[in-house]
Amino acid sequence: MLEITWLGHATFQFRLESGEVFLMDPWTDGNPSFPKGHTFDRVDAILASHGHFDHIHDVIPLAKKFSAPVVGIFELCKWLESKGVQNTAGMNKGGTQQVGPVAVTMTHALHSCGILDGDRIVYGGEACGYVLRFAGGRSLYFAGDTNVFSDMALIHELYRPDLSFLPVGDHFTMGPREAALAAKLLKSPRVVPMHFGTFPALTGTPSALAGMLGPDSPTDVWTLEIGKPVEW
Repeated sequence: MLEITWLGHATFQFRLESGEVFLMDPWTDGNPSFPKGHTFDRVDAILASHGHFDHIHDVIPLAKKFSAPVVGIFELCKWLESKGVQNTAGMNKGGTQQVGPVAVTMTHALHSCGILDGDRIVYGGEACGYVLRFAGGRSLYFAGDTNVFSDMALIHELYRPDLSFLPVGDHFTMGPREAALAAKLLKSPRVVPMHFGTFPALTGTPSALAGMLGPDSPTDVWTLEIGKPVEW
């Protein structure tokens, strides 16, 4: 069993049955969708898909507070180290590393990755996604920010994720039309929409995704409620 809590935008908390807590793309301070009153009692690992502020804003304070390892692409991790994060686990696409009880594989993503550092933008490597494989045999795919790309079919072939987290908001990522094709390529039984509704520009919706997939789709669109834990 995995407890999943959507914390708004592209931020998720995964609590494993053994108790470990993984945070994906933590943006809490200033996130208009972050649930009021939510607190972190433990953080055992932080995974960052890329260096945009709405995905790494709170990586540094949370990593320092909990001494949690931060997984990210090599260049992003080197930048985090320059900001005082002492425990990073840099990697690159196609690589797999064991993070606690979870095997973490870095996948491709189609997106930019400049890091806003003061009044300048610095190189942050490339954007990525992750496949997390759990001891019981199940796996999930966290796409990060991306457009659809044909090699999502390879993610299905290699890892067969049982659950996929896909951005649907449009403008800065793929919208519902592209996400529907992504779902068809990935062939996950369930898809969790993310990265929508936070800003006016993010007009894509889960219902639009479901409409694009159609009533006979083998993929269920699982729309989570912000701040409400669910079991998977």
